[in-house]
Amino acid sequence: MSRSKESDELIFFVNGKKVIERNADPEVNLLFYLRKIIQLTGTKYGCGGGDCGACTVMISRYNPISKKISHFSAAACLVPICSLHGAAVTTVEGIGSTKTRIHPVQERIAKGHGTQCGFCTPGMVMSIYTLLRNHPEPSTEQIMETLGGNLCRCTGYRPIVESARSFSPNSACCPMNEKWKCCLDEGKNEPERKNSVCTKLYEKEEFQPLDPTQELIFPPELMRMAEDSPNTVLTFRGERTTWIAPGTLNDLLELKMEYPSAPLVIGNTCLGLDMKFKDVSYPIIISPARILELFVVTNTNEGLTLGAGLSLTQVKNILSDVVSRLPKERTQTYRALLKHLRTLAGQQIRNVASLGGHIISRLPTSDLNPIFGVGNCKLNVASTEGTQQIPLNDHFLAGVPEAILKPEQVLISVFVPLSRKWEFVSAFRQAPRQQNAFAIVNAGMRVAFKEDTNTITDLSILYGGIGATVVSAKSCQQLIGRCWDEEMLDDAGRMIREEVSLLTAAPGGMVEYRKTLAISFLFKFYLDVLKQLKRRNPHRCPDISQKLLQVLEDFPLTMPHGTQSFKDVDSQQPLQDQSGRPIMHQSGIKHATGEAVFCDDMSVLAGELFLAVVTSSKPHARIISLDASEALASPGVVDVITAQDVPGDNGREEESLYAQDEVICVGQIVCAVAADSYARAKQATKKVKIVYEDMEPMIVTVQDALQHESFIGPEKKLEQGNVQLAFQSADQILEGEVHLGGQEHFYMETQSVRVIPKGEDMEMDIYVSSQDAAFTQEMVARTLGIPKNRITCHVKRVGGGFGGKTSKPGLLASVAAVAAQKTGRPIRFILERGDDMLITGGRHPLLGKYRVGFMNNGKIKAADIQLYINGGCTPDDSELVIEYALLKLENAYKIPNLRVRGRVCKTNLPSNTAFRGFGFPQGAFVTGTWVSAVAAKCHLPPEKVRELNMYKTIDRTIHKQEFDPTNLIKCWETCMENSSYYSRKKAVDEFNQQSFWKKRGIAIIPMKFSVGFPKTFYHQAAALVQIYTDGSVLVAHGGVELGQGINTKMIQVASRELKIPMSYIHLDEMNTMTVPNTITTGGSTGADVNGRAVQNACQILMKRLEPIISQNPNGDWEEWINEAFIQSISLSATGYFRGYQADMDWEKGEGDIYPYFVFGAACSEVEIDCLTGAHKNIRTDIVMDGSFSINPAVDIGQIEGAFVQGLGLYTLEELKYSPEGVLYTRGPHQYKIASVSDIPEEFHVSLLTPTQNPKAIYSSKGLGEAGMFLGSSVFFAIAAAVAAARKERGLPLILAINSPATAEVIRMACEDQFTNLVPKTDSKCCKPWSIPVA
Repeated sequence: MSRSKESDELIFFVNGKKVIERNADPEVNLLFYLRKIIQLTGTKYGCGGGDCGACTVMISRYNPISKKISHFSAAACLVPICSLHGAAVTTVEGIGSTKTRIHPVQERIAKGHGTQCGFCTPGMVMSIYTLLRNHPEPSTEQIMETLGGNLCRCTGYRPIVESARSFSPNSACCPMNEKWKCCLDEGKNEPERKNSVCTKLYEKEEFQPLDPTQELIFPPELMRMAEDSPNTVLTFRGERTTWIAPGTLNDLLELKMEYPSAPLVIGNTCLGLDMKFKDVSYPIIISPARILELFVVTNTNEGLTLGAGLSLTQVKNILSDVVSRLPKERTQTYRALLKHLRTLAGQQIRNVASLGGHIISRLPTSDLNPIFGVGNCKLNVASTEGTQQIPLNDHFLAGVPEAILKPEQVLISVFVPLSRKWEFVSAFRQAPRQQNAFAIVNAGMRVAFKEDTNTITDLSILYGGIGATVVSAKSCQQLIGRCWDEEMLDDAGRMIREEVSLLTAAPGGMVEYRKTLAISFLFKFYLDVLKQLKRRNPHRCPDISQKLLQVLEDFPLTMPHGTQSFKDVDSQQPLQDQSGRPIMHQSGIKHATGEAVFCDDMSVLAGELFLAVVTSSKPHARIISLDASEALASPGVVDVITAQDVPGDNGREEESLYAQDEVICVGQIVCAVAADSYARAKQATKKVKIVYEDMEPMIVTVQDALQHESFIGPEKKLEQGNVQLAFQSADQILEGEVHLGGQEHFYMETQSVRVIPKGEDMEMDIYVSSQDAAFTQEMVARTLGIPKNRITCHVKRVGGGFGGKTSKPGLLASVAAVAAQKTGRPIRFILERGDDMLITGGRHPLLGKYRVGFMNNGKIKAADIQLYINGGCTPDDSELVIEYALLKLENAYKIPNLRVRGRVCKTNLPSNTAFRGFGFPQGAFVTGTWVSAVAAKCHLPPEKVRELNMYKTIDRTIHKQEFDPTNLIKCWETCMENSSYYSRKKAVDEFNQQSFWKKRGIAIIPMKFSVGFPKTFYHQAAALVQIYTDGSVLVAHGGVELGQGINTKMIQVASRELKIPMSYIHLDEMNTMTVPNTITTGGSTGADVNGRAVQNACQILMKRLEPIISQNPNGDWEEWINEAFIQSISLSATGYFRGYQADMDWEKGEGDIYPYFVFGAACSEVEIDCLTGAHKNIRTDIVMDGSFSINPAVDIGQIEGAFVQGLGLYTLEELKYSPEGVLYTRGPHQYKIASVSDIPEEFHVSLLTPTQNPKAIYSSKGLGEAGMFLGSSVFFAIAAAVAAARKERGLPLILAINSPATAEVIRMACEDQFTNLVPKTDSKCCKPWSIPVA
């Protein structure tokens, strides 16, 4: 049979405009095409693997059979442009802009303060927009499922969810309590309102309504195309790959016969990852997306037949419909599938991933295949030889050759039978987080009974995540004929223990935990089936305690809600004075429309080259040789840059730009390739041949460093009182240690820099995503051996920094500058997410050792603390971090006799660096651990011991700085009251008495956070304010907009000082030419010091204008400015702030280091599943001392965002290293930051009633970092829940749980008969897959 007519014309639409491509490359994805080819840069690169949602777009298609148009969100980074024939793509630019009109979604997310750095915002907007195109009044469940595929590192998600919820029909009220009444209707809030406490951050009444009739229509031309030319074979030939998309089933089968090894691709969610991250390429790719037979659904009395081409979202919708119409006993398999389809991957992936692709890929962690495997499903396959039905069973899933498809066969559909009456099917999974994460272990389980009995006639159990393929517990077949009782359960547990084998070095690690999960899932299945048997035959089955059954209910996907309260401005304050009001982020609308320009959004210049780096694969080795000849000969490559090309200094303080002679960590830059495209540069890096010779010692962990005495800098020490004497008088002495893992910054915008040589005098413009432009300028100048005045660094905005863009951009910009100087051409250097995580380091992992002496009433008399942080291979900021950790370690507690010592361990890991909180989250966590341990040893409530040991009156810190703790006590007491702590603690205790396998915990913690730096010069700042003759004002200052709202606050300051509307004021980029010698933006001081500088400049200008204003008091601003110009009065002024006096004498151990303190308290409640380790954050109440907030919306956003980042640090985020120091977790696929479902269900933030803070502008306080440590309240609540579980089981208390408290840590701490079944692994006899580096 002859094949249908061929075409090489790719036709699709983008934002209503037709696109025709005749040279479509199958390896080009939609993200690259949008950003680099048609210059639509609103769609962002965040990870390249479909896990972060930054590149979300809407794709629309017309179905010629149903005559319907479908809209779905998709991750552009995984969508090949060749798959878009006949589709309409809508990007964030296509739904609204400031030049036309903004869409209600864009308006609400901006005005609702759902944007900070703004990098994730276009993706968020497009996810919500697509939801509204399908459901104009979305439900809570739909919103949560929609946002589950989008990550945000800044906001803490609450305002984003709130923006989406505003479109729901019930959005007029926020469900705040058990009665589901609005928070504003609660009588208990009346006194607060009388005291001018405000709970509205924006005016919802101002939002424009959603009008679905105003959306872009689907192009009629695409409808005609779909109707008229379905049979054409589309063929697109690229440099390495040919894409063939047949239009008929016959054409597809013939192509598969001709190219049997060619993969079939519809969603590209599996193959695309292999091609991108594993460098797999295929000469031929066949896309069956236009074959109608692959999308047919047949529903019979026997079951469902689902087309293999259906997306997982379509499968979910079909199953939901069937389940709603049939009896539960007939839909057991369907319900099990639905359970996993709700959380499998993100919405963007489910929308495009095909059912057939999911099954055929046979991933070992597949959530659906174990269910299909136990559900007696069948695969309907076809070839040119005919059709065949293949059982979808354990043999197929294990890849047994006789049981799988032949190379020339195509999966057409899947038959999923209905359940029989006495058949029970369940599904289980445990992942690092609830949404958008591959399961650690999952399972499908089915049992059938002899009618009206509990006698087993069939039993099938399949596990994912246990081995290289889905694993069948075949030994359980021996249980057929047995009764479903505890004796059978015990035998089944032992059988699974023997059959589920994992080596100590098994990929993925967590060996004991994974084995325990397998048995725990079996127990859940046992209880679930027993419950259903009891319901069907109450007299035959024994009673089951409700105390056991609670564990069968999974934690629901609930929408977070809460209140945000703050002091309203004085009623006498002029409306024009916007200080103290919750003003929208200056760039909020531009973030939401995609018009905000980030570094990599800038247009490519003529001759611009792209840089890719070669990094070390060895932790410590000598470079024997480096051969770049093959790379240099590669297409498009212009040059290879090495250490020999550096004209000036090759780095600073042991940190080389390019490795020379030896490498000291995996991920160290060895050389760079400059080419005419990034793809070519990246390909060429693989052709650079480096020969290494291993060197000793190889130091990876803190313990290794201690053994080899490998340190950076001297030991730091602080001491007060007489520690030794105090220990002698203590009732009890406690010794222990606790480990805290590191943390990846995971700023949404990866490290980015563009270097542009200006062609004369060695001048260069550097556009960089940096928190410290002056340091970048200095480092580049030193690298090139030229004065700093030849280098101008520009920073418009940064897509998140958190300390990770302080020192590292200087190194990366210098690498790029050497390439620019050598080639004489502009260089663009944008790190991919995996390279960014590998190269740049993060928060320091820490080992804390403590010895504490205390009285039986909980009063702590003495403490001797030693901290060791893993600094990595070079100093970076590590010595400052350990100093800060020691200075701030005491937190809110007055320990009269205290000794703290700290060392930085030098290891063969990438150097760790500054991170939000800068040592405080680590040091204060150690203190929180031993304070809690003291409470446990004294058999006292932790909150009593915390309160007993808190500072109460004006006192001095361990470094002899005086402070007043009045607001600390106020925060603590207010948090106690707001959270109803004691009544809720009683409710927690009652819950725990009634539930064995689920436990709740509640914890409240105080915080004393010191703001600023230890040197005066770190606090200096400058600003330039210029007034133009039309009255408009341009402000420049030395701070960098990272998403923390500094620019918005600076405009508020200028507006108040100049007494003009904010609309008159513009704030452009920060650059080192306009404001030189700036200090890094960090330490929570950015708005403080730069605000003072802006204020100073404005006051200078107003002083000059005073005579003119006094002569014409009734004039307006424009008249005064023009008159000043006519009188030759300068309308430009430089403002300057010298900084706060701050010095530390480490010899004496004293110093007034910090200008002021921020106080706070947080109360969190959690619920844990003792069988899996999963936990649910039920509620958090935060009270923060923000003094007089310049912008409550910005400040509350910083508190919420920092808290959620801290929640991630202490409970979720886990960096995993091999024993050789290789980082495994190099993207959101492996490294899990908090997602929308991880934040507390109830989330309340309150700013304490303001008090004066004369040190800061307008008596405000810097709140950027303080909230980070408050995330530990969740950790300590988890620890309380674990303690409740262990107490009920008669187990000794664990006095120190290591952080993060992941599901693995929680489950293995809740020891029981199932953990005891699993033998302990011995890491000494076999090298483990990963090791803790602290």
